[in-house]
Amino acid sequence: MQIQKFGAARTMSTREIAELTEKEHKHVLRDVRVMLEQLEYKGPGLVHFWTDPQSKRDYHEYLLPEDLTITLVSGYSVQMRHRIVRRWQELESQAAPAVPQTYAAALRLAAEQAEQIEQQAAALAMAAPKVEFVERYVDAAGTQGFREVCKLLGAKEPAFRAFLAASEILYKLGGVWVPYSRHIDAGRFVVKTGSADNGHAFSSARFTAKGVEWVSALWRAAKGTAV
Repeated sequence: MQIQKFGAARTMSTREIAELTEKEHKHVLRDVRVMLEQLEYKGPGLVHFWTDPQSKRDYHEYLLPEDLTITLVSGYSVQMRHRIVRRWQELESQAAPAVPQTYAAALRLAAEQAEQIEQQAAALAMAAPKVEFVERYVDAAGTQGFREVCKLLGAKEPAFRAFLAASEILYKLGGVWVPYSRHIDAGRFVVKTGSADNGHAFSSARFTAKGVEWVSALWRAAKGTAV
């Protein structure tokens, strides 16, 4: 397994962290979610979908930069921390760019870097109107239902619901999808309850403006595209 590039920072996947620390991946995912909550993480999205080469099924993982990786395993044993540090050192040495040995090689490297910068700038320019649309939508609107958020993100309902469940954002309770309490406490959801004319009680979870902005960033990061 090799170090991965995610945005501008090099990252290590939670799958590799699980292997190095001899923990189950689901437990590492839990630890990451707790850590991000406690840090009140506001950085770029870290959720990523990984496709099993044998089953062809998609599973989610986190891609963590070095600082968050070390923070995560700081609560683990000394041996586990040492494995992670050693692995980072190995991966960084493997990923270190080769120094051009000739003038021609240096020119080629400069040209490739210039082309990469131009491509990144073009991608940002294309994404800007869509990002601006999301920001206007979030600022102007109140709470949004599940289907409304799906339309905003251009997401298919089954796929988006599976993503919310896998990311431990929503879970099913008595046939109704409800948010985990930590997301309600964080102001990402409101839950409206009441009763119909026939006396039947109902409960409805709705995304707040903050929640729409937050989940749209997670969804874009997971799919690797901007909405």
